[in-house]
Amino acid sequence: MTYDTGFVVHGRMTRERFDPAVVRRELAIIRDDLHCNAVQVIGGDPHRLDVAAAAAAELGMEVWFTPYPLELEPEQVLTLFRDCAVRAERLRRQGATIVLVAGVELSVMNRGFLPGDGPEARVAQLLSSPERRAEAMHGLGLRINAFLRDAVAAIRERFRGRLTYSSIQLEQVDWTPFDIVTFELIRSAEVADRFRDGVRALAQGPKPLAVTGFGTAAYRGAGDRGGRVLDVVEHDPQTRAPRRLDGVYERDEAGQAAYLTELLEIFESEGVDSAFVYLFALPGFPHRPDGDPQDDLDRASLSIVKLLDGGRGQTYPDMEWEPKAAFGAVAQQYQRYAAAPVAPCPDARRASGAPRQNRLRGAGPSPGRGDRS
Repeated sequence: MTYDTGFVVHGRMTRERFDPAVVRRELAIIRDDLHCNAVQVIGGDPHRLDVAAAAAAELGMEVWFTPYPLELEPEQVLTLFRDCAVRAERLRRQGATIVLVAGVELSVMNRGFLPGDGPEARVAQLLSSPERRAEAMHGLGLRINAFLRDAVAAIRERFRGRLTYSSIQLEQVDWTPFDIVTFELIRSAEVADRFRDGVRALAQGPKPLAVTGFGTAAYRGAGDRGGRVLDVVEHDPQTRAPRRLDGVYERDEAGQAAYLTELLEIFESEGVDSAFVYLFALPGFPHRPDGDPQDDLDRASLSIVKLLDGGRGQTYPDMEWEPKAAFGAVAQQYQRYAAAPVAPCPDARRASGAPRQNRLRGAGPSPGRGDRS
């Protein structure tokens, strides 16, 4: 499960309130009720990442410590990584099981790799000229890999645990210096017919495969949009905070739940080692069921809980949210993995030669080197 500590967007923190007691309570729910044995802690503030990671480690979960820079220059990204590497290493030395993730989609989320002001403009520029696309992508691969080599060197000086990077395929990452191969894989209608085959091919590599960033929203047809699921949201032009939906979209919690169930089944059956649902809660997208449907931002949220616009929930009276149908679907899948018997796998691609366990197995509070969820 992915847990958001808050992104820094143009100097604004997307998660305004960050109460360590609430963070620990939510992480305990992720462990106990969603049956997750690992959590990907993401955000732009190193202190918040540290607090959440420490809480998850105390609960016995494996922690994927993930600084998520936005609109930073390369040297600023390296400064963030150095800080996070020191914090992650301190937790590791205290006994926590830590994987450090050296950013997410750096080339499109930050400056210095592609021309353009913002992720959409950068991707559009990269893909705008079909006849020069291969050349442009080759150049991007050279730039991102050069940066990642510097990032790995800076991190390895400070952190002795496992290391990965959450990439998109067009970045053409050289995985040699990393311990785990990690991709953001999002299924859309355009790739649905070959999505499973693509996952299977990626899982055949010599290193464990992790999948992050997969999820969809709770409006009808959201799963078909893939990475464009948030295009229906209108934002404040200055702060970029979400304001309302650009039209009326029918709430479809069952569709969101089915999408996640289907992808988890694909990842489990095709050899994915670790999969992190995106995401638990998304600040700034409140559930407003009684007013204008365009003001119900939760319909466009990828979270598996709906944030209440004032008041507390019924399922968890001490929390300011209520589970969506996707919450129950994810819990059911991970509970099934937790209950499955451990069995050897005929392939033995891990460096240790040890047999794999059942993939995406939810091992509760005592994760080993096996599969994470």
